[in-house]
Formats: sequence, C-alpha cells, structure tokens
Amino acid sequence: MSERRRRIGDGLAVLAGARPDVLAAAPGARQRFVALGGVLLSTGALAAVSAAFAVGMALGVWWPLAVLVGLGWGAVVVNLDRMLLVGMAHDSSLKRNLVMAVPRVGLALVLGVVVATPLTLQVFSKEIDTEIVAMQAEAADAHRVALESDSRFAGLPDLRERIATQEAVVASGGVADPGLAVVRAGVTGKQAAYDRAVTLQRELDAKAQCELDGTCGTGDAGTGEAYLQARAAADAQTAVVTAARAELDAAVAAVAAAEGRSAALAGSSLDADRAELTRLTAELDRQQAAFDVENEGSGGILLRLEALDRLGDRNMTLAAAQFMLSLLFMCVEVLPVLMKLLLNFSPPTAYDRLVQLRDSGDVELEEMAQESRRTVAQAKEELLVLAERERVDRQKEAILARRRAALAEVAARTEAARSQPEAPAAEEPAEAPRQLWDTGPIRELARSAAVRTVRSVRRRPADRTPTTV
Repeated sequence: MSERRRRIGDGLAVLAGARPDVLAAAPGARQRFVALGGVLLSTGALAAVSAAFAVGMALGVWWPLAVLVGLGWGAVVVNLDRMLLVGMAHDSSLKRNLVMAVPRVGLALVLGVVVATPLTLQVFSKEIDTEIVAMQAEAADAHRVALESDSRFAGLPDLRERIATQEAVVASGGVADPGLAVVRAGVTGKQAAYDRAVTLQRELDAKAQCELDGTCGTGDAGTGEAYLQARAAADAQTAVVTAARAELDAAVAAVAAAEGRSAALAGSSLDADRAELTRLTAELDRQQAAFDVENEGSGGILLRLEALDRLGDRNMTLAAAQFMLSLLFMCVEVLPVLMKLLLNFSPPTAYDRLVQLRDSGDVELEEMAQESRRTVAQAKEELLVLAERERVDRQKEAILARRRAALAEVAARTEAARSQPEAPAAEEPAEAPRQLWDTGPIRELARSAAVRTVRSVRRRPADRTPTTV
C-alpha cells in the first residue's frame, strides 16, 4: 500500500513539473510538488465536469459522449496548467517574476472563466429553466405580433370582419347589409309621408262627418255646402293617400330587391373570402408552429446565459450568489499559477539550488564535450594536411627524378651521336641532333607532371587517402 501511495505521489510530483533525479536528491520538496499535482488534478476535474455540462447543454448529446468530451477537455486544461507551472522557474528577480507571471495569470483567468461558466449555469439550472419558459413565451408572442403585422397577413382582421358581415347578410336575407341604409332611409321617408297623408285623411273624414251630423262647423246637419266642401277635401286627400301608398310600396319593393341582390352578392363572395381566410390562416399557423418548434429547442448556452442575466437583474441576491460562485471556480483554476508565483518570491529551496547546479553542470559538461570534439577534429585535419604535404613532396621528387633521367638520356644520345662516323655525302642527310639546350622533351614531361600534381591537390579533403608517414 505504501509503495502504491509512493508511486501515486511520484506521479503527482512529475505532473507538477518536478524532476525525478533532482527530487531524489532533495526529498524535502516532494510534498510541495505532490500538493501542486493534486491542485492540477482538481482543476482538471472541474474542467472535465464543466465541459461535460457545456456539451450536454449546447448539443444535447448522449451523456457518456459528453463525459468523454469532458475528460478530453480536462486533460487539455491540466496540460495547459502544467505548461504554465513548468515555464515559471525560480528567479530572485521580482521584475522577471512579474513579467513571467502576468501573462500566465491572465491565461489562467481566461481558463477560469471558461470553466466556471457552465458550472454556474448548472447550479442555477432550475431557476434558469423557469426563466427560459417565460422568455420563449415572450418570443412566441412577439413573433405572432410580427407575423400579423406582416404585409402578407396585415389584411386578416379586415377579411375576418368582411366574412362576418357577409355571413350576417346571407343569414338575414340581405337585411343586415349596412350598404342598404340609404335605401332604407328612403322607405322610412315614404312611410312617414304615407302616415301623414293617412292622418290628414282621417281628420278630413271626421270633419266631413261632423258637418254631416251638424256637431261642428256650421252646426247645420245634412249635406249642405259645408259638408260638400269637407267631403271634397276628404276625397282629394284619399287620392294623396293612395299616391303615398303607391310610393311606399315601390320603395319597399326596391328595398326588398336590393336586399335580395345584396344577399346573393354576399353569398357569391363568401366562399372565395373563406378560402382566402383559410389559406392565410394556415400559412400564419404554419410559420408560427415552425417558430414554436425552433423556439422550444433553443435552450442552448447563450439563451441560458441571457436567462441568468435577467434573473440577476431582477434579483440582487441571485446576482451576488452567481458572482461569488463564479469567483470561486475561477480562483480554483488560477490557484496553481498563484502558488507557483508565491513560491518563486520565497528564498530558493534545496531543490531549486540543486536544479540550478544540475543545469549548470550539464552546460559545463556539454561545453567540455564540445571542446574535445573540436580538438579531435582539428588534430585530424592537421594530420590530413601533413599527409597531403608529404604526398606532394614525393610527387615533386618523382618529377625531379624523371627530369634528371630525361636529361641523362638526352646527354647519352648526344654523346652516342658524336661518336658515330660521318655518312657519305651522297646519302640523305640524317636529322640533325638536338642541341644540348633543346629541352623540349623535358618540358613536356614537366608539364604533364605539374598537371597531375595540381589535379591531386585540388581534390576534396574527404576524397584524399592519407599515406603512411
């Protein structure tokens, strides 16, 4: 069990950036690196949970797949944090420590915000879900109003009103048509004129009867002059009543005919208007239904963030809780870098001094090895140069020997030519021997040897084959 714990601790120390060889020489620093490794694993676990929640909220994937994605993101965050820690070596300079720490702390804060956001959304998920329902209802109502105000559907209220009027006209046989008000007003006037004529006729009939009875007027009963005049007036009024009745009947007939025509016209337009209303209503409902489907499925991270902001605007307690929770997650993410920064401001530990010694020793060993390789290479080059010089000297000696041999051969030929007797005068004169100063053959031999020497000297050092000294 202790061996297993030791291996786990060594793994955490290596994760925190410790060097096993130096850690073996300075075991006192082991606990510090083990603690840093544990903090790195904690930040990685938070990042994995956060990424799993984020993938689930944004994509709605199967939860095992979201867990796998979260584990991958956790590994990435651990690797980034480890890179930030390893890059912050101990330095006694405050300025250099700050220069190294500022960008790393900034990057850690960015990672903290990214990690903290999905976790905060998950903590307030119930309140956010309730707010999202209200937001979706508001969005649906706003979309409905926007559709109804669209030019394609702006005439729907008038169309519904026209259909209702047409249905009322058809149901009443044209009586409910508001367009017949003028015609009905004429009937009303004719009716009033007819009523006045009838009333006047009755008055005149009563007056004639009164004259006949002698109860009024002249007071003389019988068919006298007064009665005849009263009767003539009553009879004349009867003709007026008859004419008024005829006009009234004509007006009533005109109204009836107009109502019939109105009912027929409304009936003929009603079917077309109903079909148009059905088409527009179906299109409106289709677009609204499509928006509702999209609206109900829009529960992603952006909408949840907006819902959380709205909740925070209305509820200061929730806003404070949200801020503190986000700050907590960000502090956990920034904690490894802050710990490393604080340790860098402290005096160097035995581990730090050993690391510096090991690094400087490695540099010195490498410098010594480099110097040795340079010395060996220089000695090899010098040997090659000496061997090449000796080869050139031997070639020079060979050329000089050939030149001396050629001179001796020429001298021997000249001496032999002198010792021979003279030929007869009739014979063809032989070729005159070369003069002693004629060095033509020697010059040719020297030129050939020089060319071979130059070619051998111009060869690359790698192609040269050193000869034995």
